[in-house]
Amino acid sequence: MANFSKSNAPQFSVDVYQNEYLPEGGRDVNAIVTITATGGGTSGGIPVPRASASPAGVPGGRADAAVVVMVDCSGSMDYPPTKMRNARDATAAAIDTLRDGTAFAVVGGTHVATEVFPGGGRLATADPATREQAKKALRKLSAGGGTAIGTWLRLADRLLSTEDVSIRHGILLTDGRNEHESPEDLRAALDACAGRFTCDARGVGTDWEVKEVTGIASALLGTADIVADPAGLAADFTQMMEHAMGKEVADVALRIWTPVGAEITFVKQVAPSVEELTGRRTDVGPRAGDYPTGSWGDESRDYHVCVRVPHAGVGQEMLAARVSLVLPDPAGGPAQPLAQGLVRAVWTDDMAASTSINPQVAHYTGQAELAQVIQQGLDARKSGDFDGATAKLGRAVQLAAASGNEDTAKLLAKVVDVVDAATGTVRLKAKVAEADEMTLETRSTKTVRVKK
Repeated sequence: MANFSKSNAPQFSVDVYQNEYLPEGGRDVNAIVTITATGGGTSGGIPVPRASASPAGVPGGRADAAVVVMVDCSGSMDYPPTKMRNARDATAAAIDTLRDGTAFAVVGGTHVATEVFPGGGRLATADPATREQAKKALRKLSAGGGTAIGTWLRLADRLLSTEDVSIRHGILLTDGRNEHESPEDLRAALDACAGRFTCDARGVGTDWEVKEVTGIASALLGTADIVADPAGLAADFTQMMEHAMGKEVADVALRIWTPVGAEITFVKQVAPSVEELTGRRTDVGPRAGDYPTGSWGDESRDYHVCVRVPHAGVGQEMLAARVSLVLPDPAGGPAQPLAQGLVRAVWTDDMAASTSINPQVAHYTGQAELAQVIQQGLDARKSGDFDGATAKLGRAVQLAAASGNEDTAKLLAKVVDVVDAATGTVRLKAKVAEADEMTLETRSTKTVRVKK
């Protein structure tokens, strides 16, 4: 493990957990890479309060962050009428959570995107006066029109790009399906915005499409969740904004170098949630590639890296990969190294050494399978394949119980009757509340950390 730091920025460290021993002829090296950021919370040498504190920041200064809140104002937000009111209240609560000096804007989303506050293609600077003005503007929000989320994201991107800040963040709320633009239009908007800002997405009620909302969050390296009861929006928005205000460094990349003859099989985030990163690689040299991780505050995340190495004989060893955390230079100069860890491969004829699975690798392999079988089980249930759904969701119950993932186990128990968790014996429930099924699907990728 090695780590580097810059004054007033979080310090990053990298820990690698693996069984480096391979049998003769073995080629696949698996490692769990734990990245931890600590000791941030300062900006430009001036202490900045944590987001959970009262929203006072640098007096008269600008925080190094910009946030755009996108609120669904389509016609369906009027059913029931309390939904729109709760959305207004939640956005007001989020605005109250902004640190002084943070640039911000509010966008109203229908089949077009509208600047609700401050207008004029710009962002406001958070202080007591602008917060009050924003909340006054929110009171005029009303429901009507369709849903074209790509237009909301593109407007948020244009607004955020007007600010010279490190942290650019979006919060998006929708209650319906993206019916007024094609899936290709939404995908093009996500491709255009990826890497430019991060975005948390929330679905309120039960009339939205889980794969749309989770797809937005995934593409923009944010979180996704369901708020089944609109009354819970204010608490959720406050928590989301506190989390956004806690970010201190943006656009961090996981850089993986491999020697001649070795290749990356996959890279995925496995905690706090499963996120596939393999296809997001950007080559930065003949044998190195960067994988995006988004912005960081004080937090820890785990990544599963699998490297396929060349054949080697017993007694040989090699560096299978060098895993670094870097801050790329937007101007194209050399990236700033933040931390580094090494993945090794050693060939042995000791059967016990080469066949033991590292506990971290075993745990997260199970968590990734858990996320996958929940999705497969719910898809089978929707398509009427009840035998397939029972088998997959039974396996999910078994994995959740074995790994101690109690939150997921509770969500599964609302969709199936558990006969025996240890063997994965379950029966599908005849009637399942739509909110329960959507909650399980939306949160299926959330994982539990391995117990050290």
